[in-house]
Amino acid sequence: MKENIHPKYEEVVVTCSCGHTFNTHSTYGRKDLHLEICSACHPFYTGQQKLVDTSGRVEKFKQKYARKTANDSSKA
Repeated sequence: MKENIHPKYEEVVVTCSCGHTFNTHSTYGRKDLHLEICSACHPFYTGQQKLVDTSGRVEKFKQKYARKTANDSSKA
């Protein structure tokens, strides 16, 4: 292996904007890394995720592909 061409694999302290910190190893090049969001505060991982239906797309899909009742099929 050639010397002085590979990045150094060092311990890094990762700090989130929520205040959560943890240690990891990385070739980042600095001793500390600041994140905007992490697994401690991300809605997907905390279970606070909300699905937002904009402009009624789900209802429109359900109406378009809803099964016809017996009365509706006899009219066609």
